[in-house]
Amino acid sequence: MTTATMQTTNVRQNFVQFADWLAVSVAVSLPWSTSATSILLVLWVIAVLPTLSVEALRRELMSPAGGLPALLWLLGALGMLWADVPWHDRFAGLEGFIRLLAIPILFAQFRRSDRGMTALYGYLASATALLLTSFAFALIPPLQTHGNFYGVPVKDYIFQAGEFLMCGFVLLGAAADFRARLPWRTVLILTALAVLFLADNAFVITSRTSLLVVPFLVAALGWRMGGSKGVAAACVVGAIIAPILWFSSPHLRDFTLQSVTDFQRYFASNALTSGGLHFEFIRKSIAIVADAPVFGHGTGSIGAEFQRATAGEVGAAGVVTVNPHNQIFAVAIQIGYLGAAVLTAMWVAHVTLFIRGGWVAWAGLVIVIENIVSSAVNSHLFDFGEGWLYVFGVGVAGGIVKKLRDQLSLSGDSTS
Repeated sequence: MTTATMQTTNVRQNFVQFADWLAVSVAVSLPWSTSATSILLVLWVIAVLPTLSVEALRRELMSPAGGLPALLWLLGALGMLWADVPWHDRFAGLEGFIRLLAIPILFAQFRRSDRGMTALYGYLASATALLLTSFAFALIPPLQTHGNFYGVPVKDYIFQAGEFLMCGFVLLGAAADFRARLPWRTVLILTALAVLFLADNAFVITSRTSLLVVPFLVAALGWRMGGSKGVAAACVVGAIIAPILWFSSPHLRDFTLQSVTDFQRYFASNALTSGGLHFEFIRKSIAIVADAPVFGHGTGSIGAEFQRATAGEVGAAGVVTVNPHNQIFAVAIQIGYLGAAVLTAMWVAHVTLFIRGGWVAWAGLVIVIENIVSSAVNSHLFDFGEGWLYVFGVGVAGGIVKKLRDQLSLSGDSTS
């Protein structure tokens, strides 16, 4: 090997390492800062693309888990052509689809990288720091005047409740996996940390989205631990814990009762409440999609369609939005049933990718389940924090899972 070749190889390896550490930095920044995450994402894209071969990217794009997100972006880009809105609205609509292109890139990066686990551990450490800060903001009166909400130091309560819920269930699954392989103290620490993440949801801050997602994650954890019997056992445990939380957490009880009151006020008088708006957005979305069912109204058209649908109405029925608070409708309004079908296929492909394997596959499955269920009341793929959390969570965990399966395949070939 010539000196020039060695220097070229060393430069490339430096870029590979730099791109890996930038990805780790993105993961660490996600719980805390939108601005820092945005800057790091730009740097990561610039650094990682020159390090990936065409063959590596092609392999990921040819797989359902990597190709379907790219196909959904492509449909979003094509949808700009038939949208009857200004071009700046079309490009604004495309922003929600663009981040999906990072999924096959992350698959390719962490299928070769040894720092995938570092990214996952870095995110968990960062989320744990946020958890401790959340408890501090809730328990120390002088700190309660800071932050965006009670117990929410940064970002918003829906994002915090969602990520804490996912961390809690990932740690419970990891503790179950490690109980026969690691010292009991380690398993106890993982379980205790999981309980703290879930306790923050119950006693500090929660959201209707988290309450909706919990039963599905409980059932998934039960299935993972013991199949159908595990699901039954998980439901029994959940039925025991639920009333305990209800009577011991005034926050959870008041929040739930307030949500019920919101819906009652909406149905009684078209009152402008959070729950009522969700219902109204879904009702109008159904009618909007019915007007252009196959290919939709075009990328970036949500605001204009709601403007037309709410003309002359008052109260909750008269609110215009660019976010229908339902991921399937957010896609279908713009690119029709075709786009909704690709979105659904993408979710199925990601569930299939993570349905078997160790705790990393479980982490990926938790992220996908949370996104699927929460998409009934949110358009999280198109939201910055939740969207990038899904993309990086699925991308990093998927890359690790693919790498492990490659190694097992090679090991099997070598022993056959």
